[in-house]
Amino acid sequence: MNDLGDFRAALRQPPDQPFAEPDLARIMRDGTRLRRRRRVLTGTAGIAAAAAVVLVIVFAVQLRQPPPAPVAQPPAPVSVTPAPPPTTSRPPEEQPLGAVVGTGIRTPAGEIVFFARALDVPQLPKVRFGLVAGFRTGDSLQALLATNETRGSDVSFGFHATDGGEVVHEQLIPVFGYFAGPAARITTTVHGKTVEARLATWTADPTVVIFWFDPAEVPDAAVLTPLIAYDANGKRLTK
Repeated sequence: MNDLGDFRAALRQPPDQPFAEPDLARIMRDGTRLRRRRRVLTGTAGIAAAAAVVLVIVFAVQLRQPPPAPVAQPPAPVSVTPAPPPTTSRPPEEQPLGAVVGTGIRTPAGEIVFFARALDVPQLPKVRFGLVAGFRTGDSLQALLATNETRGSDVSFGFHATDGGEVVHEQLIPVFGYFAGPAARITTTVHGKTVEARLATWTADPTVVIFWFDPAEVPDAAVLTPLIAYDANGKRLTK
């Protein structure tokens, strides 16, 4: 028998042991376990991959977000020195020479008074004081009008520094002045009528007499006739 015939004859021979039936249940069980394990592995890999994606996304979002704004720090404490209280500008207090002479004339600003003020003018070496009309309120003095001799000596015999008869601070200042000498009476004539002045001896020099006229009787210096001084005996001291 040739080789081909031998091969065919061998195929027709029955097997020495019969084929066992395959265990289909075991085969299906093993396949199920393999598939399940694969799914789990695939699922773990997917979760890991998803986690990686989430981390990448979160990191990318963090990169895209603007940097946080700087937190404002409270200002450092500054030492503040309190400013001194504002000073009110006031005229210097008058320092009268001798006593202040009150007239008894009351105004809303105070009583009209007269007082002497020291002077130091190089061009007038013999004039050491002047006369001031002003207001007095309590112990406060406010000067309104000042006058003084402008030639020779301030205590030479006769009338000096006659002024007034004008409105200052809405108040008519009486006509006033002083006489150096023993005057006990001073008069003038206004519209043909004799008018007497009020007198006060200057306490700093008793030889000087301060005088003034009532504004109701002598409203203006322009209405005065020449002033006349008399001594205590009625003797006329001036021409």
